[in-house]
This record gives sequence, structure tokens and C-alpha cells, in this order.
Amino acid sequence: MVPARPKKAGRPPGQGVADATRERILEAAADVFADKGFYGAAVDDIVRASDTSKGSFYFHFPNKRGIFVALLDHLMGRLLNRVAASIAAEDDPVKRLDAALHAVLTAFAQRRRLARLLLVEAAGLGHAMDERLMSVHQQITALIRRHLDEAVEQGYIAPQDTSLAACAWMGALNEVVIRWLYTGEPERLESALPALRALLLQSIGVPPGDRQPTSEAA
Repeated sequence: MVPARPKKAGRPPGQGVADATRERILEAAADVFADKGFYGAAVDDIVRASDTSKGSFYFHFPNKRGIFVALLDHLMGRLLNRVAASIAAEDDPVKRLDAALHAVLTAFAQRRRLARLLLVEAAGLGHAMDERLMSVHQQITALIRRHLDEAVEQGYIAPQDTSLAACAWMGALNEVVIRWLYTGEPERLESALPALRALLLQSIGVPPGDRQPTSEAA
């Protein structure tokens, strides 16, 4: 008897196809929710936009709220990856913070309707969604604090309460984006970066003009 060949390690057969289908449904959901809002969107709209089937949709997501939560995780994961990529080449922790601010503002500016959906509409969808949004805020705040701690350790800024400073930075960034979503001011969100940057750096003791912005954020 010929011995059976050992099975190769890796993902189960068809897993790659399933992952690709889930990704396509999420991408379609982002467009549908951005166009119609959470309450105006329907599962049928997402199925049509993704060119899949209801069976495929319900295989991956329990309902409309379920895919909205998954979409929030998906998009915020992308945002954090984008921030990580933007700061990877910077050695100076203050310049890493510059690059992170630029990456976040640019990401929201490029998808305004989706930013409104995630930062405004999502806030009214119940306790579970509030907890998920708080988790996102905490992740970004932790990233800011980490680089503030590095700036203290390397002598770029004086010792201070970096936890409180990171919360203040996150609050300022959030308010600038929310104001833009509600009022349209400034017309280009990225144009708020120089003033926001100056205020935030002064808040941690970096004098105006002492640190030049990164080439990406300039």
C-alpha cells in the first residue's frame, strides 16, 4: 500500500476565495453606507454592489449591524497601517508624530462621506458601537503616547504626563475632523495641519519653528 502523502500546512481549501469574497463585500459596504447612511442602506444594496449573493453575505456577516462593526474594524485597521507606514522612515519621534497627523488627516480628507459615517453616524448606534469607537480612540491615543514617551526618553521634550498629553492631542484631532464634517471648514482638511501641528507641539513644550515638519507633511 502506498503511504498517504502528508497534508500541507496552510489555510483550508477555498479559504483564499472566502477571504477575497469577504473583502469584496466589505469594500462594497463602505460605498453603500457612505452613499445611503446606516439606516438608509440595506443588505440587498450591499449584495448588489459586491456582485455576490445573500448566502455569501450571511456566511460572513450576521446582519447589517454586524457588517458595519466589521467595516469599522477593517477601515480603522487600514488607517493604523497607513500611519505605521508613514512614520516608518522617521527616526525623530517628533517627526513621527508629524507624519502620523498628516496620515490621519489625509485619510479622512480623501473619504469624507465615509469619515462622517464612522465618526458621526456610528456614535448613535448603541452601546456596543460606542465601545468599539472608544477602542479605536484608545488605539490612536496609545500610538501618540508611545511616540511622546520616546520623545521624552530621547530628550526632545521635557518629562511630562504623556498620557494626558496624548488624550489632549487625540481630542484636538477629533474635534478638527468633526468640525470639518459638520461645517465644511476648512475647505481642505489638510490645510488645518500647520496650525494644528503648531498648537500641539507647543502644548508639549516644542517652541514654534524649533522642529520642521516631515517632508511628507510639509
